[in-house]
Amino acid sequence: MKPPPFDYHAPRSVGEALETLAGAGEHGKVLAGGQSLIPMLNMRLAAPGHLVDINRLAELDTLDVEPGGVRVGALARHARVERSEEVAAAQPLLRQALRLVAHPVIRNRGTVVGSLVHADPAAELPAVLALLGGSVRLARPGAVRDVPAAGFFTGLLESAAEPGELAVSAFFPLLPPRSGTAFREVARRHGDYALAGVAALVGLDDDLRITAARVACVSVGPAPVLVDVTEACGHRPPASADWASAARAVQERTAPEADIHATADYRRHLTGVLAQQALRDAAREALDA
Repeated sequence: MKPPPFDYHAPRSVGEALETLAGAGEHGKVLAGGQSLIPMLNMRLAAPGHLVDINRLAELDTLDVEPGGVRVGALARHARVERSEEVAAAQPLLRQALRLVAHPVIRNRGTVVGSLVHADPAAELPAVLALLGGSVRLARPGAVRDVPAAGFFTGLLESAAEPGELAVSAFFPLLPPRSGTAFREVARRHGDYALAGVAALVGLDDDLRITAARVACVSVGPAPVLVDVTEACGHRPPASADWASAARAVQERTAPEADIHATADYRRHLTGVLAQQALRDAAREALDA
C-alpha cells in the first residue's frame, strides 16, 4: 500500500514548523512518532496535502518533572517516559499505563503527545490525561494556549487542536499526598488495543478513609469516560469500601459499541470488573504512600 501524494516539510526550528503548519491549515499533518499516522496514510484513511516532520526539533524532545507535575515534550518517546525513574516517582500512573501500550518496538518510536492528539478512545494515554486533569499545550505563530483534558478530547479521533496548531507538550499533574493509581485492561492478545481498560485514582485522608475515587475508562465511548465514584465508595477505609457499587456506577456511565471483537454488553461487564480491580489496586497503593 502507498500513501496519497503530499508535500514533505522538514523544518529546522519550532518557529519554522509553526509557520509551515499555519500555511498548510487544514491540509497539514504533523509527523512525530508516526505509529498511527503512517498506517493511516498507507491505508488512505488520511490524505494530507502537507506532511510536517518535526523530528529534527530537539527543543521538543524534553521530559521535565516540574513543581506541580510532569511536562512531556512533543518528541519524548513512550519508552523514554516509561523508563524514567524520576517520572515514575513523581507520577507513577504514566509508567503503569505505558507498559500496556502496544509493544516495545512501538514504544521506542511513538510519542506521548502524538498519542494524545490522535485521540483514540482505545489508547491508554488519553485516559491518563483525563483522570489526572492534565492539559495539552498548543502553539501557533504568536500564540500559545493550554487546553485542559476535559475539553481536549472532543470525539472519536478528534481533539481540540485546530488546523495550523502544533501540540508542543502535555502536562500531567502530580498526585496529592496519600494517593494511589492503577491501570487495568484486557486485550485479545498482548499488545493489541484493549477491549476495555480502566485507570483509577484513590485518595485518602489522614485517618486513611477514602476522600476521592475516580476512574477513566478506555474503549467504551468516543473519548475517555471519566467517572467520579467517591460517593459510591463512601467515606470509609478501603477495606470496607463498596467497590461493587462503584463498579456499577462506572458501568452506568459507559456507552460501548459492539464490533467484531466484543459485544457492547461484554465491554460494559468487563469495564465493571476492571474498575473494581483498578480501584482496589489504587487504594492499596494509597495506603502505602
